[in-house]
Amino acid sequence: MAVDYILYGSQHSLFTGKARAYMRYKNLNWEERIATREVYLNTILPKIGAPIIPVLETASGEYVQDTTDIIDFLEVRHPGVSIYPEGPVQRLVALLLELYGDEWLLIPAMHYRWSVLDQQHDFIMSEFGKLSAPSASYEQQIAIGAKTSRAFSGMVPALGITAETIPGIEAAYLAFLDQLDRHFARYDFLLGSRPSIGDYGFMGPLYAHLCRDPVPRALMQERAPHVTAWVERMNNPQPLTGEYLADDVIPDTLLPILATQCKDQLPDVLDVIEQNSRWLDANPGGSIPRFLGMHPFTSGEAAGERIVSSYAQWLFQRAWQHYQSLAGDDRAAADNLLATVGGLAAMNVELRHWVERRPGQLELVEGQMPRYRA
Repeated sequence: MAVDYILYGSQHSLFTGKARAYMRYKNLNWEERIATREVYLNTILPKIGAPIIPVLETASGEYVQDTTDIIDFLEVRHPGVSIYPEGPVQRLVALLLELYGDEWLLIPAMHYRWSVLDQQHDFIMSEFGKLSAPSASYEQQIAIGAKTSRAFSGMVPALGITAETIPGIEAAYLAFLDQLDRHFARYDFLLGSRPSIGDYGFMGPLYAHLCRDPVPRALMQERAPHVTAWVERMNNPQPLTGEYLADDVIPDTLLPILATQCKDQLPDVLDVIEQNSRWLDANPGGSIPRFLGMHPFTSGEAAGERIVSSYAQWLFQRAWQHYQSLAGDDRAAADNLLATVGGLAAMNVELRHWVERRPGQLELVEGQMPRYRA
């Protein structure tokens, strides 16, 4: 093929937005192709084994799935200007915020797409319809999308989005938007003038759902113009430019966001880890289901039940492994930050098992976890 990489995805796909922004920043020789029904049947399912996007194809015929894996795969091939900070505390924060964006901001992203569908129905349905029938009329795409989108809209209750939790979910998201807007009023990206893996974790939900779907886009533009401007910077970057803040500094404006993550998300992840371990004790060896039932969660003032996402442990391990590798002054600096935001105990949890990714599946493994490398 004439390009080095093909990214199969879609404009309305949360995780395609994460990978796309990264590939633009790295100034790679690539193109994006819409993951039509034919692409799923002829490429994604045979190569990956599951109907998941985005998927990266290389000129040599390799296929990579999962945005974190895609980014790490490309970082090895194109080390140049890395999106992983060298500063040990900044790297820890970047990894934690990737976890927050990928897994926790999914809750408001899905809420603001599906709970207010009556206010943006035709736009959402047409976006889904384009994947199956890119050459169909707009009206036909709406009708097709109404059928093909059901699997996604059906996930909403499993994410803990119910009539009882929606007020709290919205209040938590608005508080997050306000905090992030204050941050981006002072900084171009999370940790300075260069995007980090944390920025790309945020980009998934904050672009495809929350800054592109009509209802949440209007909300973001009115309430958080600096966040809207950040989305534009991420989508239209100055490739391979920028620096992280000197001396491994963490901006004070990120502390409220990290504190909320430690209060709401990390207890959820720790329970996921416990549930994963119980499952492996009862089912030694083999793949682990992506979801292991339901468990309690809180988001701001919202309290309900949501799925036990075994994938959350895989992402958490990246930050945990990096933290566990620190020593001396670096460890002391990380401990000081974690104590400030309420995350010290979570990062010192003992992991009896770890999650390994295979194409289209997760595996729980018992024993010594290998150290994280980026």
